[in-house]
Amino acid sequence: MNIPSIPWAKVRQRAGGLAFALVLNLLLLLALFTLSPRFEPPRQDERLPVTFDVEAGKQSEEAQAKADKSQEREQKKAAPQKAAAPVVRPPVPVEKPAEQPPSPFPFLTLDSTQMAAADIGNLPKGKAGAGSGQGDSKAVVGPGEGPGGVQLFEAEWYRRPTNAELSPYLPQNAPAKGWGLVACKTVDHYHVENCQTLGESPLGSGFAKAVRLAAWQFLVLPPRVDGKAMVGSWVRIRIDYTRTTVSADGPPGGE
Repeated sequence: MNIPSIPWAKVRQRAGGLAFALVLNLLLLLALFTLSPRFEPPRQDERLPVTFDVEAGKQSEEAQAKADKSQEREQKKAAPQKAAAPVVRPPVPVEKPAEQPPSPFPFLTLDSTQMAAADIGNLPKGKAGAGSGQGDSKAVVGPGEGPGGVQLFEAEWYRRPTNAELSPYLPQNAPAKGWGLVACKTVDHYHVENCQTLGESPLGSGFAKAVRLAAWQFLVLPPRVDGKAMVGSWVRIRIDYTRTTVSADGPPGGE
């Protein structure tokens, strides 16, 4: 039996090629494992998860806002209201009329009925006194006797003053007899104004001042020139005083 001989040269050649192919495959496998991405499992967060409820957050904010408004209203009600600062106005000066001392004349004591009867507002219109309103008024002799050089006319009464109108202005401890003389400017409705003292008797008796203070009640006809009433002209008024017992509604005596 003939056994063929083994060709070792071919075997070594093939073994070398096989070894090279095996090494090459190993290198390829190593390269694949080296370059391929690593798959790591997700890491677990040890902290507790935090979640937010959006709807619950909105409701909480609205509730908090309502609570704040309610608390603010309660504080406003509880807080005392500030009182408005008072407006301080300067006091209005009131002129106090000069007190007139009681007069020693016996006809000065009047009751309420007599005082009401002496009220000039209750007198009927058109009730004339001594003046008749006819013709021209009598001028005082000599021009320039009045205040500022104006002409004076003798006064004609539309209504004579009463004792009740004159007596409150008489001075204390007045003489038993005397007179006061003043000059007044006539105005509408038979009244006079801006009266000024011209003279008195006895001197220092205060009769002229008493006439001047009582003149606001006088009713005098305005002077007439050529039959025309001269409202605004000046008249001379004289009142005579006598300490006698007379009726409360009677004239003081004299003009």
